[in-house]
Amino acid sequence: MKGHGTKFRHKKEQAINALLTQRSTEDAARVVGISPATLFRWMKERDFDAAYREARRLAFGQCIARLQQGAAAAASTLLKVLVDPATPPAVKVRAAQCVLEHAAKVIELEEIEARLLELEQSRRGGE
Repeated sequence: MKGHGTKFRHKKEQAINALLTQRSTEDAARVVGISPATLFRWMKERDFDAAYREARRLAFGQCIARLQQGAAAAASTLLKVLVDPATPPAVKVRAAQCVLEHAAKVIELEEIEARLLELEQSRRGGE
């Protein structure tokens, strides 16, 4: 049997969705049909805050996944700009800088990953 608690939880879920899609907290409250004061009070609650942070992480993860899908096209564009004789020198320099920065970042991340793996393996060996 559904009671007030279920309706209340549903309202909070709606509020989290509205916070993710509306321009302001006031707009989110209006969409859900609650006062901004109520929404601000909910946002101070530990469980609501945790659910809202998790929803933001999931939404951001989806955005990152979409960007990753375009990474190959972006890399191709950078390299085309870099080798095109018609590209102005300043633009070529910026493209080269982007390529080098990203290549260096990958090396840095691979190095950190290798060191972390080594630490984890040495820790397991000591157990």
